[in-house]
Amino acid sequence: MCTVCGCMEAKEGASDHDRDHAHAHAHDGAHPRGYGHHHHDHPPHEHAHEQGASHDGGGLAGVHVPGMNARRIIEIERNILGKNNEYAAANRARLAAAGVFALNFVSSPGSGKTTLLVRAIADLKADCPIAVIEGDQQTANDAERIRAAGAPAIQINTGKGCHLDAHMVGHALDALPLDLGGLLFIENVGNLVCPAAFDLGEAHKVVVLSVTEGEDKPLKYPDMFAAADLMLINKVDLIPHLDFDLERCVEYARRINPRIEMLTVSARTGEGMPAFYSWIARRAEAARVANRAAE
Repeated sequence: MCTVCGCMEAKEGASDHDRDHAHAHAHDGAHPRGYGHHHHDHPPHEHAHEQGASHDGGGLAGVHVPGMNARRIIEIERNILGKNNEYAAANRARLAAAGVFALNFVSSPGSGKTTLLVRAIADLKADCPIAVIEGDQQTANDAERIRAAGAPAIQINTGKGCHLDAHMVGHALDALPLDLGGLLFIENVGNLVCPAAFDLGEAHKVVVLSVTEGEDKPLKYPDMFAAADLMLINKVDLIPHLDFDLERCVEYARRINPRIEMLTVSARTGEGMPAFYSWIARRAEAARVANRAAE
């Protein structure tokens, strides 16, 4: 969460404006540099640790912020997430009304999310409309790749922020075509921490884990894997050249989240991608049935 990662100013007495997140605008590229979370005159937080010592953040909130007690930190976190959840609910209702099935792709940097989406767009765009929201701290490189693959894309640059939030996504939806029966892919900022806590209004979180990262990622970043409904183990074409233990990775992920589904894919070669497309089709149909029943 923002008070944990430091991308939101958690200073006691900060105004609502100071705590607001970056908004997405319908630009044909990236936001200006520095457009994102607001930061003010706040001294760096340094710790002096004994060699070999560990630091768990301390306090009930699991984080230490100079000049702020744990109760206040928790209060701020709840306020942030509560407001975000209101925006997420509005996004979810808007997407359901438009008949759009949204997936939130989360991962570490370099897992191959963009390459995976480019492949999916190439394979699926003839069958259904696809739109993409791209989240990065800077540049419009990924949005340009998505557009080149044949899908409309809005780039959100978060500046120093380390995740997308539902307010940003809501603004991006204003500039994207929401075609009946379409797909919306949201590529979150590369980060396995904060995006776990922020609902964007998506139907499902999809966590992408590259085999080059190591099989213990689910244990190191449990909140993300607990929040995801699907884990895509990407770059499996590289397994013969690595010491990656696939069975252990699956075991670790299920230890964190027994209900998580898992697929092995290679965005480069296409291996396993048809199974992923089948998963999307099944989940999208289930969402449509649920939406009709709720009407």
